[in-house]
Amino acid sequence: MTATITGFAQSPDRGRGLARDMRVRWALEEVGQPYAVRLLSFKAMRQPAHLALHPFAQIPTYEEGDLALFESGAIVLHIAENHAGLLPTDANARARAIMWMFAAIGTVEPAIVERSAAYLMERDKPWYAERLPMLDGRVRAQLDRLSHHLGDAEWLDGAFSAGDLMMVHVLRRLESSGLLEDYAKLAAYIARGEARPAYKRAFADQLAVFTAATAGG
Repeated sequence: MTATITGFAQSPDRGRGLARDMRVRWALEEVGQPYAVRLLSFKAMRQPAHLALHPFAQIPTYEEGDLALFESGAIVLHIAENHAGLLPTDANARARAIMWMFAAIGTVEPAIVERSAAYLMERDKPWYAERLPMLDGRVRAQLDRLSHHLGDAEWLDGAFSAGDLMMVHVLRRLESSGLLEDYAKLAAYIARGEARPAYKRAFADQLAVFTAATAGG
């Protein structure tokens, strides 16, 4: 049965692949599963039909048969647990891969999102210049620890896993910030993720949505 996911009809990231449906697209491409995408306007995201799937009026959602999920981490974990390619077969390695998924969205992402939100909504405020170094410091603290752990390894824990998928996508939010310039190992790590054929297919599909929306507007 083909899964259906939801995404922005007009993504605020302007086709940069930062919206969280990108994680789900990438995961499905990695495991070779076909999927359909239902594009939603911001107005449609607040309507009862979508709220029944996602009570917080966000994307993505995932529907397959009588299963409906929201939260990108939960969706990617479901995909990884049900299709080979994103989780190791060894029980301990599998547990560690899931651990890194949680680390990406629970430890690393919050500081990055807080910084991004401040830039979008507060950069014209008088306090922004004083607040930015504090926000940068919180992000750098996580990057320091992550870079130290990664070292010269290709991936976080052995072979590429769902943990890397989530972490690479989280880190991509920093690509225009300038912060990654001080973290060559993490920049190379992101580049390895972006070089994966499954990532390229997912990115192209999400970019096509933005291109079509721009052409139609």
